[in-house]
Amino acid sequence: MGIGISPLVVGLTVVAFGTSSPELIVSIQTALANQPDLMIGNVVGSNTFNVLFILGVSALITPLVVAQQLIRWDVPLMIGLSVLVLVFVQDFMLSRTENIILVLGLIAYVIFTVYLSRRESQAVKAEYEEAFGASSATARTWPVDLLLIVGGLGALALGSRWLVDSAVAFAEALGVSELVIGLTIVAAGTSMPEVATSVIASIRGERDIAVGNVVGSNIFNILGVLGIGGLFASGGVAVSETAVAVDIPVMLAVAAICLPLFFTGSRISRWEGILLLGYYVAYTVYLIMSATGNVRLSVFADAMLYVVIPATLLVVGVTVVRSLRQRATYGN
Repeated sequence: MGIGISPLVVGLTVVAFGTSSPELIVSIQTALANQPDLMIGNVVGSNTFNVLFILGVSALITPLVVAQQLIRWDVPLMIGLSVLVLVFVQDFMLSRTENIILVLGLIAYVIFTVYLSRRESQAVKAEYEEAFGASSATARTWPVDLLLIVGGLGALALGSRWLVDSAVAFAEALGVSELVIGLTIVAAGTSMPEVATSVIASIRGERDIAVGNVVGSNIFNILGVLGIGGLFASGGVAVSETAVAVDIPVMLAVAAICLPLFFTGSRISRWEGILLLGYYVAYTVYLIMSATGNVRLSVFADAMLYVVIPATLLVVGVTVVRSLRQRATYGN
């Protein structure tokens, strides 16, 4: 195994970190450049994009399978971490102490993941090796792998720098805030590895991997990207009122909706994929209307708040109740 790390541990740690590395590098760069809106927008926007867009597109390709571990552990953790971030930023600041707490949470999460991986059966390990290849790690020596990692990180750093510079130029040219650019262009750009991973997994029929990739990346974004990036910001990270009042609660709501959606039949159907995509389009439209001062913003917001969202909750609620009844009947 090169340096003695099992394929399962590599998949649960290195792969998850790798797909979120663009977000991490952008977070560090924006923290050093004192661009807190871009930093917060990158993390919050990426988590929202991952669930609404990536899962939506993946479910359209093929209905997705949700592993029971995600329902019991990972999704509740993602929701809990989103709540924690919302609590932390109520003073419109993410302090150094709070960033340290997030990083310590990341370390604990990795340790716990490694602990769980050691309890996995040989059948699960064999399934992983069949999907990703058992011989790929031994085909090269570890110094070559290390060189490839360093070279890849260097390219990511350069590309991320270009992305941030272009985002700032966009914000200045369009007259919109860096927060909006971070929530849209930067978030979508840094989430491309997750898009590729989940879509390819869906096409190949590895439907549980498509879901696990998104949830795992969101957890790492909060603990690692936000926590580590925040440590590079002198005096903590300032959080705008808009992010506290709107965007972070949206991230929390998007995380929370995963639980009932995943619970119903342990799958994400195509109609649920359409629902997720529709909400991403609606959220993007809201951001654009808000940034441009569109006079119809209040009408659009009221329609979403009092019509679309309640209707969605009603449909999801009915679906959950129906699923519970079916499970009770099957159990009896």
